Amino acid sequence: MKKKCEECGIEIRGRADKKFCSDHCRNAYHNKVNKNSKNLIRNVNNKLRKNYRILDGFSLRDGKTRTTRKKLWDKGFDFEFVTNLYTTKKGTIYYFVYDLGYLPLDNDYYMIVKRE
Repeated sequence: MKKKCEECGIEIRGRADKKFCSDHCRNAYHNKVNKNSKNLIRNVNNKLRKNYRILDGFSLRDGKTRTTRKKLWDKGFDFEFVTNLYTTKKGTIYYFVYDLGYLPLDNDYYMIVKRE
């Protein structure tokens, strides 16, 4: 019995365990199979990358600076997407996107910090 490509159905030549006729068919098949999960991951990574670029765009003095919620919001910062939280011994919660984070202050101000 001759094997057929799992993507296009063309007869396969070569190794006995070969499933696809070409790299193109192999990639097309796996892209279709993983489409939904890859889209979610891609969208989350894009939002995290954008948040990181926004935080990185602020000039830090001694590893920190202050800004307003409006400035972050106007640049497109999405407060729902962070990579981790850091809670100090006093209970203060810092929100981080990789090594850059922010701390909500009073009156819609935020302190942006860089973890060393």
